[in-house]
Amino acid sequence: MNFTEGEILCINKPYRMTSFGALAYVRTRISKKQGVRRVKTGHAGTLDPLATGVLILCTGKKTKEIERLQYHTKEYTATLQLGATTPSFDLEHAVDHTYPTAHITRQLIDEVLCRFVGDIEQVPPVFSAVMVDGHRAYALARRGDDVALKPKTVHIDEIEVTGFDPQQMQLSIRVVCGKGTYIRSLARDIGSALGSGAHLTALCRTRLGDVRIEDCITLDDFPAWLEQQTID
Repeated sequence: MNFTEGEILCINKPYRMTSFGALAYVRTRISKKQGVRRVKTGHAGTLDPLATGVLILCTGKKTKEIERLQYHTKEYTATLQLGATTPSFDLEHAVDHTYPTAHITRQLIDEVLCRFVGDIEQVPPVFSAVMVDGHRAYALARRGDDVALKPKTVHIDEIEVTGFDPQQMQLSIRVVCGKGTYIRSLARDIGSALGSGAHLTALCRTRLGDVRIEDCITLDDFPAWLEQQTID
């Protein structure tokens, strides 16, 4: 391997680590292995800190492929808590509102999910990395500024229900979608369409293009994997 010339690494990002944190962890170790001060490294698509799963890192000249990789289809598994919302649409923030759920049935869920397949208009979460006047939206939101984000068109290929617990009002789904789709926003919109509310309690990117989570290296295993590599 030659990380300076360029390699593509597939990482299974752990829970509560930022994508940049995972990148920095890997970059530090490959730079030392390559014997250089700092190997140029980038990632093809950010994952939220509370999300896990496929994070593709490109090094050296392979960073030119990042834009192409970001357009690949993505697959996620997600768990939604129905009947409650949070400001970030996930567990980063505490519940701010609760809603009725007695009317929610599996039949209603199936009817509602059909509306989200295809091209849809979606407003990104305020707590996201979207740029607003040169600042990240999450930075503005965390300091208490009012942040108004515009809707954008995203594409969802497929939504499949993988589980529904009517007692706990927890819904598990698998989503296949295109670039720029926020699953947190999808959870918010599904909750609203159900006449209730919703937020994510779990999110995992299980595929990006042809790379599946089974193909990825965990950060715990990465040092041992790296030691086994022959460096050009």
